[in-house]
Amino acid sequence: MNINEPITSLKGIGDSKANSFKRLGVYTVGDILSSFPRTYYQYKEPVPESDLHKYVGEKVAVKLELRANPMLKKTRRLDIVIAKGFTPNLAVELVWFRTPYIRSQLYTYTPLVFFGKLIEEFGTFKMEQPEVYQPKEYENLIVKPYPIYSLTKGISNKLIIKTVDEALRNVTIDEHLPEAVITDNNLPGINEAIAHIHRPTSLEDYINARKRLAYDEIFKFLLSVEYSNHNEVKTDNTFTISNEGEVENVISMLPYELTAGQKMALDDILSDFKSPYVTKRLIQGDVGSGKTIVAFLSMLYVVGSGYQAAIMAPTEVLARQHYNDFKAMISDFGLDYKVVCLTGSTKAKERREINDILSSEDKVFIVGTHALIQENVEYKSLGLVITDEQHRFGVKQREVFASKGIDPFTIVMSATPIPRTLSMIIYCGMNISNIKDVPKTKLPIKNCVIKENMRPNAYKHIMKEIKAGHQVYIICPLVEAKEITEAENVIDYKEKLLEYIPDTVKVEILHGKMKAKDKNDVMDRFLCGEIDILISTTVVEVGVNNQNATTMMIENANRFGLAQLHQLRGRVGRGSFQSYCIFMDSTEGNEPNKRLSIMNTSNDGFFIANEDLKLRGPGDIMGIRQSGEANFRIADIYNDADLFVSCKKDIERLVEEGYTFEQLGYSESYEGVL
Repeated sequence: MNINEPITSLKGIGDSKANSFKRLGVYTVGDILSSFPRTYYQYKEPVPESDLHKYVGEKVAVKLELRANPMLKKTRRLDIVIAKGFTPNLAVELVWFRTPYIRSQLYTYTPLVFFGKLIEEFGTFKMEQPEVYQPKEYENLIVKPYPIYSLTKGISNKLIIKTVDEALRNVTIDEHLPEAVITDNNLPGINEAIAHIHRPTSLEDYINARKRLAYDEIFKFLLSVEYSNHNEVKTDNTFTISNEGEVENVISMLPYELTAGQKMALDDILSDFKSPYVTKRLIQGDVGSGKTIVAFLSMLYVVGSGYQAAIMAPTEVLARQHYNDFKAMISDFGLDYKVVCLTGSTKAKERREINDILSSEDKVFIVGTHALIQENVEYKSLGLVITDEQHRFGVKQREVFASKGIDPFTIVMSATPIPRTLSMIIYCGMNISNIKDVPKTKLPIKNCVIKENMRPNAYKHIMKEIKAGHQVYIICPLVEAKEITEAENVIDYKEKLLEYIPDTVKVEILHGKMKAKDKNDVMDRFLCGEIDILISTTVVEVGVNNQNATTMMIENANRFGLAQLHQLRGRVGRGSFQSYCIFMDSTEGNEPNKRLSIMNTSNDGFFIANEDLKLRGPGDIMGIRQSGEANFRIADIYNDADLFVSCKKDIERLVEEGYTFEQLGYSESYEGVL
């Protein structure tokens, strides 16, 4: 069996399950082997009844026996299953929300193991949403780390484990790295790595497997960058940019003064425009550093000189936001330029009108998503393209524009605080500018790290902000080891939240599995103030600018890397109001979490990234992605900084030794992070 065979070639996978797997992007045997666990559990021995009081607030296993059948209680919003389990001398109340089927797993007068967070209320022990195991089944979980996968409707964690095991038994993958690279970097073979990333028998197994697979991703990425740079021919600059007077006039009319970092970035960009060759530049600026106005002014240099300039946003919501902001600025500053917006949902008639403008008119501000690089979109005089880092560093876009006979200047905007040495590797071939300061008009976000016992106070603060007319984000990541989908998790959270807040508060949910139209609708209503609380997964991480959102509460904040927490926190504090970020720390015990303490004391992304690197250990990577850099499946630009350096050297050495890019595995169809 080879990795390209359909998933139905594996035992136990029929058409119905195959259709469910498609929602996870799994079509082939190779796809299931590339669907790595998102985290792991290391289950521990059940706690004896004499020690239960020591573990209140922590996740534990307890062996209990039910002496009566569970009760199903129906409320207006959800079904609740209630049972009571007993040790020889103690009782533990067991509660499940929205899972009436759990009753089929609950046997009376039979020992069962319940795993979940132990709560003590009014002298009584309680567990909510505990997992249920037969004692022998639980013993098997204790032996080694238990993989937890991303799920969808119709696909359980146990089914993925069974399917992966079947694939591992039947597939051998050809080694694709040169033997010298494997030996020099002390990497396991590809088959060993795939087996151990799915079924580690120890932490060491996992670390070695992850290192190999991260190296593979970085190798493919840097190979693509090296290929692009190796084959890129410098293009003469035929543009004449001579609009400094108008840009200076607009800067003088701004209601605030540009920071030193913004001014330096604009000077660098103007220097590029005057250079003999067309260039690429990275503008690296922390969250809230004012990159959008730098983008607008850069486009104004080009548009005012008689050309078109485009900015590509990663989402339709952000594209429309840029469009509205640019139109407002052009009106406020008395400029006479057109602004158009092209996205995937643009209606056919409007799309034709916009395409006519793009192919026939100069002096146009162009805003859009990936729709801007579709085959049928033609440009008359495109001089500048600005992309977000989510657009894979702009390399592929340059190739697409070049295929249309266009070679514009490229600016990539990044809010990811990467050390300069690493930036020079990842963004190889680009000039780099850093905006390290933030506008003086912005109030620093006030941070707070709290444990579960302070949750009522957090909700009181949220209600206070809502009553003041402001809005709130609640970030709700997947709950560990629960066989529920992303959608079910935020729905579940919403129903629990509604038990604490008045019915008059308008609450909505947002998650990555929603249709684009529905996501856009929710975000539009949130931006218009029609929603008080938005419960969301990390899909809000990218650039949304709601100036009325003043509070963000991040559940299980300890499960994220600090870089991603910093990006999430950047969704508040966009306006002139005092803003707040509440980090819910779900780690065991009462000791403060070291990483969250850093978030609590600093709003500086570069400082946070460097401190994060100092604190990391090998066990820290067994969880949610650290950096939130969505373009890599397993590699991490912070945790794997040393791999980027060694991989860069390896590729340069191999090319010098005479290896061709094709021999090293380069493929134009490989997307990776490009």
